Amino acid sequence: MANAPITTDVAIIGAGPVGLFAVFQCGMLKLSCHVIDALDDVGGQLTALYPEKPIYDIPGHPEILAGNLISMLEAQAAPFKPVYHLSQQVIGVDELDDGRLLLSTTKGVQIDAGAVIIAAGVGAFGPNRPPLDGIKDFEGMGPGRGVNYMVKRREDFRGKKVVIAGGGDSAVDWAVSLSDVAESIKVVHRRPKFRAAPDMVARMEELTKTGNVELVVPYQLAGLDGGADGLTAVTVADLDGNARTLDADVLLPFFGLSQNIGPIADWGLGIEHNHITVDPSDMSAGRSGIFGAGDIITYPGKLKLILMGFSEAALAAHSARDYVHPDEAYHFEHSTSAGVPGAAH
Repeated sequence: MANAPITTDVAIIGAGPVGLFAVFQCGMLKLSCHVIDALDDVGGQLTALYPEKPIYDIPGHPEILAGNLISMLEAQAAPFKPVYHLSQQVIGVDELDDGRLLLSTTKGVQIDAGAVIIAAGVGAFGPNRPPLDGIKDFEGMGPGRGVNYMVKRREDFRGKKVVIAGGGDSAVDWAVSLSDVAESIKVVHRRPKFRAAPDMVARMEELTKTGNVELVVPYQLAGLDGGADGLTAVTVADLDGNARTLDADVLLPFFGLSQNIGPIADWGLGIEHNHITVDPSDMSAGRSGIFGAGDIITYPGKLKLILMGFSEAALAAHSARDYVHPDEAYHFEHSTSAGVPGAAH
């Protein structure tokens, strides 16, 4: 016999930074929250892929580690007693007769929610694997060995010869961050120009003069060498086919994530290139009672920044409150005036 549905004011899909901040915003509006996420822990990509990666664009924090940011967001949400449903995915959202929404998860949990905020980041994600012969033989050899697609602990790379491939923020950020611990860093990119924050590119380029970073451009990955004991070298080639061998203990390919929003695509929402289209005035997602925030949404002028996600979460929470309590007038107060209640109702 199925368990009775759990009742809450708002169901939040996604327990990443934007989802966690949405809990806080809902709590300040006296809305209770249940949060569903497919991962085993809260934090989304920040926890799963790079908890020790420094983030430089969070207001008030010149630098903060991704994992520390998640811990602080979790603590900020804690007074409102959110309930987390982890290691499960929302597979359906049905409309009830009273305008509420019934969510069903892969673990058989049913949540009767007044409104839904989708803050699922990039949805289900995985790394884009470079097309190299035998690459799977070097995957899963442990942190700091073989081919790794993420850095969870910088210490795993202490004293290692690291080859980083890619030209975006992750490649540049990790080249700078790991330069403190690695024996050597070689950054392979197919052109001299990097698609990363200019100040971080400048820091990386400075390390090529004063540190242990070398830019291997314009080159592309061409092959891997090694055996049962791990990776020993990475072969790269330029556009003319000229090859070069780089000594390596580990290859970090940063070619982005493959994105799959999964069942969300079938919920009758506006979908554009694997993103949910929303009205930026209220974060509504094209279906009554459903709102969006963070990297999973798109609208004209959208920027994929965590701070934008925080703003969108606040707007989505206020819109959810108006949907759940349409007949109740709301007097806006800043947190300095309202304080933080001990818990949501």
